[in-house]
Amino acid sequence: MPITSAMLRIAEHHPERLAIAGDGQLLTYGELVERSRRTAAVIDALQNALGETGTPPSPAPETGGIPISAISVDSAFAAARFVAALAGYRAVSATIDPRWPLEHRVGVVLATGISVIVSDSADLAAALAAQGWGGTILTLAAFEERERAVDPAPPPEVRDGREAFLLLFSSGTTSRPKAFLKTRQQYRENVAVSSAHLEPLPGVATLAPGPVSYSLTLYAVIECLATGGSVHVADAFDPFGVAARVRDEAITRVVAVPAVVQTLTDAARREPDAFDRLELVVTGGANLPAAIRDGLARALPQTRLISYYGAAEIGFIGDSRDGDGTAITIYPGIDASVRDESGREVPEGSAGTLWIRAAACSDGYLAGTTDDVLRGADGWATVHDQARLVAGRLHLLGRAGDVAVTGGHKVSLPEVDRAFAAAPCVGAAIAVALPHASLGSIVALVVEANGEAVPDREALAAWASERLAPQFVPRRWFSLPQLPRTVGGKVRRGETAERIADGSAVRL
Repeated sequence: MPITSAMLRIAEHHPERLAIAGDGQLLTYGELVERSRRTAAVIDALQNALGETGTPPSPAPETGGIPISAISVDSAFAAARFVAALAGYRAVSATIDPRWPLEHRVGVVLATGISVIVSDSADLAAALAAQGWGGTILTLAAFEERERAVDPAPPPEVRDGREAFLLLFSSGTTSRPKAFLKTRQQYRENVAVSSAHLEPLPGVATLAPGPVSYSLTLYAVIECLATGGSVHVADAFDPFGVAARVRDEAITRVVAVPAVVQTLTDAARREPDAFDRLELVVTGGANLPAAIRDGLARALPQTRLISYYGAAEIGFIGDSRDGDGTAITIYPGIDASVRDESGREVPEGSAGTLWIRAAACSDGYLAGTTDDVLRGADGWATVHDQARLVAGRLHLLGRAGDVAVTGGHKVSLPEVDRAFAAAPCVGAAIAVALPHASLGSIVALVVEANGEAVPDREALAAWASERLAPQFVPRRWFSLPQLPRTVGGKVRRGETAERIADGSAVRL
């Protein structure tokens, strides 16, 4: 993996260069390599002890027998250095979000064969013990104490590209997580794409706030270290402290979800001088409303914004540098195909399921976590995103569940969402499909009030009629004080529909 090669090279020639910063802690490249030797030694000792004292969990067969070690803590700094440390050793590492439901955390540990966990969650330790799990769990403080006392392992090394090194999860907020592995070669391919288009350049200081268990943040950590940059992490985005951090840490690049970009814009309006050196904002993981792009451009005209599209299972696919991020220019070397339910390609401009062929794509999901097929024998893969191809550009419509069929018309619910991005008195809005006896389903909109103002039904209907085709205009209107969101800030469409069904949402 390029992270190890870069770490060793920079530790030799520029040992004082900052590698990871966060939680009030700093690690230079020289210190990161030395700390990695202690991290690896502790993990190796723990894994060996399991084999001597009992029957440790068997790692998923897809790892090729390599044991899996996980970290599940609130500290983004600890999680980042854990993954970086183990990248140069025969180990598979994973980051598990401690905010996942307990059932999901226990489920992924048991289904994948994770045998060593660093976690401060007492509920996780108790639940695993109740399941008869044969692994070892330590608190972060206990793990770090062992690191200080252990004899260091040999230095990290660049390993075979076919070897698995990272275990990732597709979700974990409302559905059972699906696990998949990344080999070193697959991430080498991914870094080659992102470094060519998203500018994680040597020496660049990148701020990547948010849990490292979130794939956007985790990949930002990896790409920065793989290209000789410095990554500044944070457990959560601090809207009041971000200006000082960007200024004091000389941040020139930010990688964050769109919701954070909006808050960054608000901070820039308050303290524009703090952002004088900010050159680039890279966003992904959710739709980028045009209003957010426009707001950043007004607040920070010198700062560019790139909205990328990809999937953790597949890798980077393309990006958008204008508009709302739904018209994607596909990166060179990435092949795209839009197909119908039978697998046949649809005519240009027609909607269908997006299939991608990319060298960075994972081989498939771990059988112990799902029966879903990620990649076919022909090398094409899908995460069931819906899209159109028009004049070589990819127009995203959302996931399969984001397309409603109403009266014979296919309606992209994210397109309805985007129409309300700048609506007055609306903090956020999301469209859902409700069952209907004669039409199959109808579109409903659920809005989150902006401040204390209550959205007006007639005003919203008029707004929709001016911006949407008739079949896209919602037929039902609801409000919630706060829309349900994932850890990364995405509004959860399925749970929003449940709030309507259980009566929590107010009918307008």
